[in-house]
Amino acid sequence: MATKWASAATRRLRQRVNRSIRGAIGLTKDPPTRCNDAAEAYFAVNGVARIIHADLPPMLIGGLGSLFIQMLHPHTMAGVADHSRYRDDPLGRLRQTADFIGFTTFGTKDEAYSSIERVLAVHQAVRGTADDGATYFANDPHLLAWVHAAETSMFLAGYRRYGGQRLSDAQANQYVCEMAQLARDLGMTGAPESVAELDAAILAFRPELRLIAEGAVARDFVANGVVRGVQQKAIYWLLVRSSYGLMTPWQRELLGVRVGPPLVHHLVAPAAKVLSRTMRFFVPPPPSTT
Repeated sequence: MATKWASAATRRLRQRVNRSIRGAIGLTKDPPTRCNDAAEAYFAVNGVARIIHADLPPMLIGGLGSLFIQMLHPHTMAGVADHSRYRDDPLGRLRQTADFIGFTTFGTKDEAYSSIERVLAVHQAVRGTADDGATYFANDPHLLAWVHAAETSMFLAGYRRYGGQRLSDAQANQYVCEMAQLARDLGMTGAPESVAELDAAILAFRPELRLIAEGAVARDFVANGVVRGVQQKAIYWLLVRSSYGLMTPWQRELLGVRVGPPLVHHLVAPAAKVLSRTMRFFVPPPPSTT
């Protein structure tokens, strides 16, 4: 009897904390239903993308890293500054991103293609002139390639450092290859299909990257937190510093951020691993399809 009571109490606690964690980052709705039919699913039901994207803690850390380095392309950042209301509703933007990842990763082909079409339709209006006088367009395959490379590299780096299981090099390459299909459906050409190609793609963008004034504003806004409460702010600080640690030195230099003093730097990764395990206990990834 006592064992049953303890089990029920633990289950209720996990459910309550699960809702609290998801609510704090704006995920107030249940995740989309997983399609486990190999013929109907957009991504492979036993693929690596489903392993990585189902693990909330490294996705949060990798997602922050992705946001930060996306800011380094002046045309991408100009589009965000001119057309996004991220400062008015930062968690709303997070929800939209989570929905897109959820439908493309775990949904049917129809759900994924509908989600892709919605994103491309929204991007149609995101165009203008950047500070260098060049025009930008959010559906430009070149800019889509930068966003895709930033997201894929940071999601992968976040999982390899803080994920629930160890990925082999072959699995890392498989993840990049799986994500290439999404990139092609978004309008990219020549999407990287291996980690080596992904690293090369990011380096090829380096001459174009710089932090414009609007990028510095966005960096400071994201870095200083979009959450309230002492405990949530402390956790968010750790997530942000962990995301800095995923970046290359040249990315941090361009972004104008530091991993912190040596003592703090060496404590961040172990603390983030503990946080990730704790969050994973309360918000566990669903079991893989076998």
